[in-house]
Amino acid sequence: MNLAIARLIEKTTILLRKIKDSRDVFPYNRTQSIFVINKRVDGMKKIMMTLAATVLMAAPSLAADIAAGKAKSAVCAACHGQAGVSAVPMYPNLAGQKEEYLKKQLKDFKSGARKDPVMAPMAMPLSDEDIANLSAYYASLK
Repeated sequence: MNLAIARLIEKTTILLRKIKDSRDVFPYNRTQSIFVINKRVDGMKKIMMTLAATVLMAAPSLAADIAAGKAKSAVCAACHGQAGVSAVPMYPNLAGQKEEYLKKQLKDFKSGARKDPVMAPMAMPLSDEDIANLSAYYASLK
């Protein structure tokens, strides 16, 4: 599971616990009944659970596989270096680049929107999943 998604789930769980605990100490005045306070807390719980469910349902499509990207990067390493740092100045370093930037460049090479006689044939056989995985891998390197 993607680390960011795991953290979001963890934070959601913590918030739900805090909401449950706050039911006992929720500040209210005499005009508010405990019923109104419980209703507010329940509403907050529903919002948090909806958010968590949405993230979990979207997770498989959002999460790129860094390990798969590393495995696929063997071809890239010939020019861009083993860890994404090129020894040859004419080839750019990929390590630490923004994930979205790398995705866009690979998609542009693949579609022909960006022309390069070396990169176009390299990007052509890559699937969208391969592009996402490679981009996540190189973005994870510092």
